[in-house]
Amino acid sequence: MTAKVTKSEARKRILCVDDDSDTREMMSVLLEEYGYEPVIAGSVTEAIASASCGGISLFILDHFLSQGNGVELCRQIRALAPQTAIMFYSGAGYTTNIQAALDAGAQAYLVKPDFTHLKPTIDRLICEAAPVKHSSSESAS
Repeated sequence: MTAKVTKSEARKRILCVDDDSDTREMMSVLLEEYGYEPVIAGSVTEAIASASCGGISLFILDHFLSQGNGVELCRQIRALAPQTAIMFYSGAGYTTNIQAALDAGAQAYLVKPDFTHLKPTIDRLICEAAPVKHSSSESAS
C-alpha cells in the first residue's frame, strides 16, 4: 500500500544558488539526503526566476557568482520574499564577506566545506518561524 503525501508532509523546497556545477550537484544530493526538495540555480537570473515563483522555504547562496554576487542577490531575494530564510554557504570566509551577507538579510553564514554544521543550520532555519534576524553564530571558525 502506498501512502499519500499530504500537504503538511510535503518536503520543504530549498533553492541553492552556486555557479560551480560540482557544488550544485553535491548540494542537490545532500539536500535530497537531508529530506528536502532541492531547487538548483547556477546563475542570478535562474535564482530570481525561481524565487519569483514562490514556494521556497530556504535560500542557500554562494558569495561569488559569475553574473554578480550573493550579497546583491540576497538583497533582491529579501525584497521578493521578506520572511523566507537565507543562508550563505561559501568559500568566502573573511569577516567582511560574512558581515556583508548578514547585513544584506541572511540569517546564517557557513564557510565551505563546513559539513558538520550544514544540516543543523538548514534544519534550524527551516523550523524557525520568527521574523528575519541577523546572527553570526553560524559563522565558521
